[in-house]
Amino acid sequence: MATKLTGPVRVRFPPSPTGALHVGGARTAIYNDLLRRSLGGSMILRIEDTDRQRSDPEMVAQIQRALAWLGIEADEGPFLQSDRVEEHRAAARRLLEEGKAYHCFRTAEEVEEKRREAEKRGQTSFYRVFFEPPTPEEVARRLEAGESYAVRFRMPKGDIQFHDLVRGDVTFAEAVLDDFIILRSDGSPTYHLSVVCDDAHGGVTHVIRGEDHLSNVPKHIGLYRALGAEVPTFGHLPLIMGPDRKRLSKRTGAASVEEFRDQGILPQALYNFLALLGWSPGDDREVMSREEMTEAFTVERLVSSAAIFDYDKLRWMNAQYLSGEPLEEILSRLAPFLDEVGLADADAERLAAAVDLHRTRAYYLQELAGYIVPYFRERLDYDEDLCRKFLGQADLPAQLDLLTERFGAIEPFDLDGIETAIRGLAAEVEVKAGVLIHPTRMALSASKAGPSLFHLVEAMGQEASVRHLGNFTAYLRERSGSVEA
Repeated sequence: MATKLTGPVRVRFPPSPTGALHVGGARTAIYNDLLRRSLGGSMILRIEDTDRQRSDPEMVAQIQRALAWLGIEADEGPFLQSDRVEEHRAAARRLLEEGKAYHCFRTAEEVEEKRREAEKRGQTSFYRVFFEPPTPEEVARRLEAGESYAVRFRMPKGDIQFHDLVRGDVTFAEAVLDDFIILRSDGSPTYHLSVVCDDAHGGVTHVIRGEDHLSNVPKHIGLYRALGAEVPTFGHLPLIMGPDRKRLSKRTGAASVEEFRDQGILPQALYNFLALLGWSPGDDREVMSREEMTEAFTVERLVSSAAIFDYDKLRWMNAQYLSGEPLEEILSRLAPFLDEVGLADADAERLAAAVDLHRTRAYYLQELAGYIVPYFRERLDYDEDLCRKFLGQADLPAQLDLLTERFGAIEPFDLDGIETAIRGLAAEVEVKAGVLIHPTRMALSASKAGPSLFHLVEAMGQEASVRHLGNFTAYLRERSGSVEA
């Protein structure tokens, strides 16, 4: 349905600082980012803060942090929409002077009364059906009397037609179009006037945004034309739905970008995941670098059907990035989570070895940090239920004593030496290697599952491995006596 584009383009991302940047806004920013990268061009960051009561300066900072974390850097801005209020007012005065807008002295109560009357009759309420614009004489008289007024745009006659990059040809019939306010009675510009003025001022060529703005397009096209500005190309993205196919909620993934960061999602993974919620590269690829996405991105592959936020898919994709990204990148992203578990000052070499060993098993950075804790803790807490089968093996403590001695004597402490020590001792005491491998894993990690034991022991290091084995052996002796009693 979409039209093939050629560059360069000039796009904008205009979040409102009335809340944190959530996944819907992040996806819009990503598509604008991919479009300007794939075709060449630039992106403007504009903060639409004209809602003074609800705008929060901290949210401006949060939006910038979230975009920076995602790796989206605007070429221009951030600009505050409120800085251009006088230009917006001047545009409204110009439209008044040219007869493309008119003074509106009607109160909100009068308009609401007509709306209720129309609703009772089963009709749609249109301002221009119920109210005539005031005559020049009436305007002069009421202005002279000091009456307050709004400025209402005179919607031009005729249907409004445009081609949407996502939805194809769209027509809004004249019958559904109405005059609308562009300047409130307190002198503040409305969203419609401000956004059109700013897009025209910024030379925006393409407006990529959510489908909730689709109904605004005829108003905006009318304003662009009335102001003598070039009408940009529009593309309206489908909603993101939860797995239940209902509007995305907090429970189904409508979290802020920084909440995903704090859960241990990598920015590369979230960018990749959101990019595929409404776009396809045209093949079976799912895990893609930003460069690969940029090369493959075309508006022809944007889809108009609602996208489903699959948290399990995000979890899986994050695991792919944890496994595949350079170790230095993972260590850098892991730092805050290591701090949370008290490992901010852990030995760098041992830390890197442990992270590299466990990152293929983790879904989140937070989970990965938890896997690393045993490598640096003096003593581990063992779950008696998990250790129950070891408590019933009378010969095990003595066997682990021997293994502890051999671990202490390995030189150098490497994979070959570790495997030789375990398998050699198993042969000597005439047991299968698993009889020693399983309790050794429990001793070193307090867990039944994990990576290859020989790699685990090597990454743990000689000193910690010997210490944990000794502690676990003492635990078995103590608990065995208690169970028998």
